Amino acid sequence: MTFSLILRDPETGEFGSAISSSSPAVAARCVNLADDLGGAHSQNVTDPRLGPALIERLRAGDSAQQAIDAVVAAADPATIDFRQLLVLDASGAPAVFSGTRALGIFGSAGRENAVAGGNMLASLDVLDALVDTALTVPGRIEERLLAALRAAVAAGGEAGPVHSAGISVVGSAGWRVTDLRVDWAEDDPIEQLGRALDEWLPQRDDYVSRGLNPAAAPSYGVPGDE
Repeated sequence: MTFSLILRDPETGEFGSAISSSSPAVAARCVNLADDLGGAHSQNVTDPRLGPALIERLRAGDSAQQAIDAVVAAADPATIDFRQLLVLDASGAPAVFSGTRALGIFGSAGRENAVAGGNMLASLDVLDALVDTALTVPGRIEERLLAALRAAVAAGGEAGPVHSAGISVVGSAGWRVTDLRVDWAEDDPIEQLGRALDEWLPQRDDYVSRGLNPAAAPSYGVPGDE
């Protein structure tokens, strides 16, 4: 019930996630990112514990494929075949596990610096649209992630309507420098996400400055903000 993408920008070192689903609050349950390490998604009848486990394997020095292999081997054999796991490591190498009991049309697409996965898809073309768009369109990583979600919808998206979406990015600040979510919308959560991104992106770096060096942070002109 989900299509998603993890992307690395080799010029900035940022990692980003884009995800959408017919289920509510998909980004809250499925997305895991870590500065300088990479990203991991746990989706399809989601076990939210698996994403952090994948990040810990990356932190221990595993490659993306080694992290997948270790987490799958340690998982409950009665449940792991329901899961879909995506990892992108610090070198930009992708890895995916899709259990045999993933839902509907499911699969993955991986290239250097990008990996996509999905289930209950209209077709596997959705995954190529995610990866190819993210790797070819210009702009900041958030803009490329949003363009990829829009391309996925244009390619057919899920077999049914989607209701939640999210875009998250990490760099070197120590937190998610972008973390935007639409947890439920009756119609077109990706376009609602796009409007939030239009508002957020021009201010993103100012909020990083506020966190790291508040004395040098810009004022926004509201009462008490001087």
